[in-house]
Parts: sequence; C-alpha cells; structure tokens
Amino acid sequence: MSQLFIVFTALTPIFLLILLGYVLRRRRFVPDEAWVPVEKLTYYIFFPLLLLDNLSKASLGDLAVVPMGLALVSAILTATLLLLLLRRHLNPDGPAFTSVFQGSVRPNTFVGLAAAAALFGKPGVTLFAIGLATVVPLVNVLCVIVLSRYGSGNGSSIRAVALGILRNPIIIGVAAGAALNLSGVGRPPLIGPVFQILGDAALPLGLLAVGAGLDLAAARSAGGAVLQSSLTKLLVVPGLTALYGAVFGVHGLTLTVAVLFNSLPAAASAYVLARQMGGDARLMAGTITLQTVLALPSIPLALLLFG
Repeated sequence: MSQLFIVFTALTPIFLLILLGYVLRRRRFVPDEAWVPVEKLTYYIFFPLLLLDNLSKASLGDLAVVPMGLALVSAILTATLLLLLLRRHLNPDGPAFTSVFQGSVRPNTFVGLAAAAALFGKPGVTLFAIGLATVVPLVNVLCVIVLSRYGSGNGSSIRAVALGILRNPIIIGVAAGAALNLSGVGRPPLIGPVFQILGDAALPLGLLAVGAGLDLAAARSAGGAVLQSSLTKLLVVPGLTALYGAVFGVHGLTLTVAVLFNSLPAAASAYVLARQMGGDARLMAGTITLQTVLALPSIPLALLLFG
C-alpha cells in the first residue's frame, strides 16, 4: 500500500493542474477563445520538441524497444477484437459504439507524459516516447476504420489516414529525436537548448488545456456506455499489456511504463474525431471527462496490480 500511496502522491499535482484548467475556463478567467491557440501551440510545437529533445540525448541501447512495442500493440489489438466481438451484446448504436471504441484505446498523451516524467524522470519520458511512436499510428488507423464503418458521417480514405499519420507532429518529433540519437549527433548545438526551453512549456500548458476541455454535464448524462469504455481502458487494457509483457520478456521499468501508457484516460482528440466522422460526440465528451477524473486512482491501481 505504501507504493500505491507514493504513486498517488506523485500524480496528484498533475491532476491539480487539470483541475486548475477546468476552474480557469469555468470561471472565464481565461477567455474560451484563448484555449484553442494554447492547445495548438502545445500539440504542434511544445510537445513534439519535448519528445525530440529527450530522445536525442537518451541512451536507447539498453531499452527493450521491440518487446515493449509488441506488448503495447498486442494489448490494443486484443481489446479491439474483444470490443468487436462483444458489440452486439453491449448493444450501442453505431455512433455510440465508435465512442466506446475510441474511449477504450486512445490514450491522453499529455497526462501520460506528465505522469512518466513525475514518476520515472527522463528514462520514463524516453520509454513513453517509444510507446507514442508505436501506439499513436496504430490507434489512429483503428479509430478511423471503426468510425468509417460504424459512424454516421463520411468515411476517410486510406491515403488520408496515412498522410495524417505522416504529418502528425508527435510522430515527427519522435522520429527526429530518434534520428538525431541513432546518427550520433545527439542534441544539436545552439538550437538544442531552445528545443528544451520550448519543450518545458508542454506539460503545464497541455494539462491546463486538458482541464479546460472537461465537460461534467456530458459525463453525468453519458450512461452505461461510458462505464464500459472506462473499465476497458483503465483496467482491461493495462492487464493485457502486463500479460503480453510477460510473453515478450518485458520487465522492470520498461514494463511499468508500458502499463502506464495503456492505462491512460481517453484523449481529447477523440472528441474532435467523433465530430468529424459521425461518432457520438456527446458520449465521447462524457467518456473523456469521466476517465480523466477516474485516472487519479486508477493509474496507481493499474501500476500496483500489473506494473
């Protein structure tokens, strides 16, 4: 229980920042229109540069990169198969199922990166970046496929999905940092410290933006579907990750960060995709909100049980 308390204590400041973001928007201390550029700056500049800077100077040789990636991907694919098989028993309509699915597999990377940094420092951030490079492309493809099949809007072509992944700033940041690392260049001179300064802004601004996007009214009206996706995302998928970690020989800090990655609440980007492609956006907003609230106790519990 002492380990559970330590993890809970380390994560509490992260969720206090999220709460602050919610209060700032609720009280209109920051105008609503200001949050869009904050999110855009964080997603397109600060967050990718934080990943680039950490990966460029990390020691990757000692990390079980491939086994970790296999454990993460296998857990998500297994959860996808289970959700598709159970869809008729869960009995949601098509758009509602897309929101259940997104809520079960799409991780909030802002919360995750802050948690990895708070709990495990720079090694945790490096391992988390590996998870991003592995999971983000897969999850984007799966969510678009499910929304195209079950959503009420227009589908998206394979070409558009592929271009979206290639242009994803997080993927670009991870790829650039890995390239600098593997080439032996490391953190580039002169411009490297600028990357670090800008990257340091990612976590506080990103967490405030997460809080500003919470919708408690949507969470209250979401119903049973939000509980289904929350149970899957916060407990089932982390458990599957630990199971596949054992299969592929992942252990130590690498396993712990893998479990952390797959125990994160749903990302705000799921709401945007739901609106664009005919998902149940209201249910998605409620799922994101409830999972973010539940994540403070559920992440320590997942790490204690599976990490």
